[in-house]
Formats: sequence, structure tokens, C-alpha cells
Amino acid sequence: MTLIAFNKPMNVLSQFTDEGKWPGLKRWIDVPGVYAAGRLDRDSEGLLILTDDGRLQARITSPRTAMPKTYFAQVEGAPGARALDQLRAGVTLKDGPTKAAEVEEVGEPAWLWPRVPPVRERKTVPDAWLKLTITEGRNRQVRRMCAHVGLPCLRLIRWQVGSWSLEGLAPGVWREMDG
Repeated sequence: MTLIAFNKPMNVLSQFTDEGKWPGLKRWIDVPGVYAAGRLDRDSEGLLILTDDGRLQARITSPRTAMPKTYFAQVEGAPGARALDQLRAGVTLKDGPTKAAEVEEVGEPAWLWPRVPPVRERKTVPDAWLKLTITEGRNRQVRRMCAHVGLPCLRLIRWQVGSWSLEGLAPGVWREMDG
């Protein structure tokens, strides 16, 4: 079994083929037979798991297994107790209610790398960092949850999936892992 952790840079697709001006994974990963276990949006960064094991891929992505996924989100605005409590309780999006999220306001992560292109800074609007753990994986879920409580995402980085993390992995770099 092959299991790969890849730190997906911003503006890279979670598929091997390029699409329009957006590059696919083949520019970074030349390992035959692996495919992404889940997706990260083009404008999101961080941990993408790839494997050649269909059962493991299903376990990672299936809503039934509720595998936790941890993200660091730079949000626009100052998160108040009400917004954080709403996220902790779960919010109702257009596609239905979400499960409760673990969420806390944190400082900018010490391991953070520069983003290309950089996040646009606005002197009159504060921003903050949230650490969120969810057990679902709906399309753009963390971004939609944050926006729902008035905290639009400026930057989103997946840090961990289950017990696998991004620790020590620079953007655009991958490593093989143990299952």
C-alpha cells in the first residue's frame, strides 16, 4: 500500500490533470496508481492524502467514519463568543445542518509559510485565526460555516486528517507515510 502526504499549495487542483490555467498534482507527484482521498479546493492549502488503497480512501472520505479533519482558517473580522458558539453547535447551511465543530481562536501559526499570492490586507478590517476540527467533508464546508457566522475565510489550510498531519512538510512537498 502506498500512502502519501502532500502539502498542496494555493491554486493547485486536487486532481492529476491540469485544467485551464490551474495545475494538477502531476507537476509535483510522479507516483503511479495513487489518487486523492478527498479534495482540497483550488484556493485552499495544506494536507492532501493520496493512496492506492481503495478501502483506505473510502475510510478517509466516508461520512460514516467521521474522520476528523483539522484546519487553520484566517478569517476576516473579530470572532466573538456568539460566532464561536454557533460553530461549536453546528450551523444550518443551504445543504442542511452541519455537525458541531471543535473551534478555538488561536494566534497566527508559528509554522505558517508565505502564501502566493499573499492575502489582501485591509487596514480598517481586523482578521483572526481559528483552529477548527470537523468530522464531515462537504464542499467548501469550513469556508461556508465561517461565512455563515459572519467570518469570511481569507486563507484556509488543512493541517490534519485523522492521525496524519502536515508537520514538517513544506508547500509543494510530499512524503510517504505508514498506514
